[in-house]
Amino acid sequence: MQERILETADRLFYEQGIRAVGVDTIAAEIGISKRTLYNHFPSKDELIVAYLSRRLRPAPASDLPPVQQILGAFDRLERTFASSVFRGCPFVNAVAELKEPNHAANRVALAFKEQRRAWFRDLLLRLAVDDADTLALQLQILVDGAIATALVRGDPKVAVTARAAARVLLEAAGVEVPGRNGQRRR
Repeated sequence: MQERILETADRLFYEQGIRAVGVDTIAAEIGISKRTLYNHFPSKDELIVAYLSRRLRPAPASDLPPVQQILGAFDRLERTFASSVFRGCPFVNAVAELKEPNHAANRVALAFKEQRRAWFRDLLLRLAVDDADTLALQLQILVDGAIATALVRGDPKVAVTARAAARVLLEAAGVEVPGRNGQRRR
């Protein structure tokens, strides 16, 4: 039952917004009482944190070379942006909607952003980049900027432009990047 509640909350919170969806809506969608929902999640705040924590998963392990993994992140973004259910970053959306600096959801959102930055940093360290921390943050900013821009513009190709910018950053850091002119290798 807990998983059904989380699946439903995930879908509704992401599609409609955390503030717009009450626990009564989630319970009705599943066909359970609010009491049953509260038996699993004693408060809406706990449900929000569980929803975000469920989305907090590490990037999948890959045997691809680090450069391909980094640029591949932008390819995945393009596919995500093209999806009919794309509504932006659920972590940023939650922080923006809740507007409560001390809410536990903010810690989960920060953990996600830090996890992504650390993933970039670890790949950059494998490439022996001098200032991997700074470049990892720059790549993270490109991802976040691409997400926001794609949401506003409704254009999945924003990810292609972000990928080209990531390529420039990698090359400026001395990384040899296969392919030409920022285009994907086919």
